[in-house]
Amino acid sequence: MEQSLSDFVSAHEQQDRGQDRWELENERILEVKLMQNGIWTKAGSMIAYRGDMNFRREGMLEHGTGRFLKELFTGEGAKLMRVQGRGRVYLADKAKRITVLKLEDESLFVNGSDLLAFEDGLRWDIRMLRKAAGVLAGGLFNLRLSGRGRLAICTHGIPMALRVTPQTGTVFTDPQATVAWSGSLQPDFKTALTLGSFFGRGSREGLQMAFRGEGFVLVQPYEENFAQVRR
Repeated sequence: MEQSLSDFVSAHEQQDRGQDRWELENERILEVKLMQNGIWTKAGSMIAYRGDMNFRREGMLEHGTGRFLKELFTGEGAKLMRVQGRGRVYLADKAKRITVLKLEDESLFVNGSDLLAFEDGLRWDIRMLRKAAGVLAGGLFNLRLSGRGRLAICTHGIPMALRVTPQTGTVFTDPQATVAWSGSLQPDFKTALTLGSFFGRGSREGLQMAFRGEGFVLVQPYEENFAQVRR
């Protein structure tokens, strides 16, 4: 159906829906109002801004050599950008669905490819999942966020949260569909390779993440295409 240019602009115009500093313009675009404190965002996620903003790629050694060495192997998915200034910045990532979460003295592990932004006050570090070296880049490195503050994650479609308890037993997930999990969990890996897997005819479920304990794991209805790590 045809519509005038003014009607089109009015229908898609940016709207102020409240006083919250973090506001979803729609399910795929996040607006963050900046006054004094800055934010960390996924590098390349800024699509527009108003005001006086400063964008700075994370310094290679500003967090110490330990974190720098980890970042050498994480790929572009976990690269961060510091945003400071006064105004409004608009963020998005490949048209993925955005969810804003608030940590209250809690911790959360997030896949680097699925993290969009987080407040400067949150503590963060890159963690390597053990016993998975040489398998999948996306299944190796994740960001651990802790403290009090907001963060935004991106998913392909609506995610599903699975409770993990000693009573319900182990929860197994596909690493390529796993988005985040609670900081109380330490996932392990399980391999279920068949002969067909080595000839390209098996499914990608040959490697699985195993979650035990008390917490939750968040999965999306999509398998990210992570690059293979060379041995």
